[in-house]
Amino acid sequence: MTAGIDPAANAAMLEYAIGQAAEGEAAMLFTPEMSGLLDRNRKRAASHIVAEADNPVLARARAAAARHGIWVALGSLAVAREDGAWANRSLLIGPDGSIAARYDKIHMFDVELASGETWKESSAYSPGEQVVSADTPLGKLGLAICYDVRFPALFGALGDRACDAIAVPAAFTVPTGKAHWHLMLRARAVEASAYVIAAAQAGSHEDGRQTFGHSLVVDPWGEVVLDMGGEEAGVAFAKIDPGRIAEVRAQLPSLANRRAIPRSSMT
Repeated sequence: MTAGIDPAANAAMLEYAIGQAAEGEAAMLFTPEMSGLLDRNRKRAASHIVAEADNPVLARARAAAARHGIWVALGSLAVAREDGAWANRSLLIGPDGSIAARYDKIHMFDVELASGETWKESSAYSPGEQVVSADTPLGKLGLAICYDVRFPALFGALGDRACDAIAVPAAFTVPTGKAHWHLMLRARAVEASAYVIAAAQAGSHEDGRQTFGHSLVVDPWGEVVLDMGGEEAGVAFAKIDPGRIAEVRAQLPSLANRRAIPRSSMT
């Protein structure tokens, strides 16, 4: 997706993608981080960041999911929480339009890159605190968002839940994407012995930013099943094979073999 600063236009793109996915007989559509609004100008964006119940992009996505009878892993939306803070929230929508799970991004993207890009997500958004997974047609799906991919402990927790797949929607910068995107997603898939499904923002956006793209599906062995490239928005399809998960876990039972490291042993 190449989301912009107009939520209505983004919602229309989501509705179209949901229809395309359903037409292609997909069980579930995955969308990127900030599917409803991608705007680095927080003053301009503020009027569009509303409570979940009032979010028009979410309402249209839920209606489209119900109309087409398809699951939608809505990568994330900027939403206003009850305490007035903003959350970067992933929402799992069932085929009846109900919300099956919510996950608020835990790790805030606060960085100063050598390229000169500076981002401080925590200046506007409050981090979540809960690890989230849910039962879906793909099996147990774990939820993460973008910068979370750099923190293996979260994926260890999702591994403890025996997640069959983990969603990592993103709006990765180009410099960090070139260096780390494929590397980290493959590593997280191997660690969790699970599929990693990473829908990404791609290309040049209305707010002036560039995102890396390369929406990926990685299998539990770390093999890239799908790479959508770095420039164009669109819908692509990949098959999730439960047998592949079982095969990898039988060969390398790392989840079963993992042991807690006592803090007293660390020097």
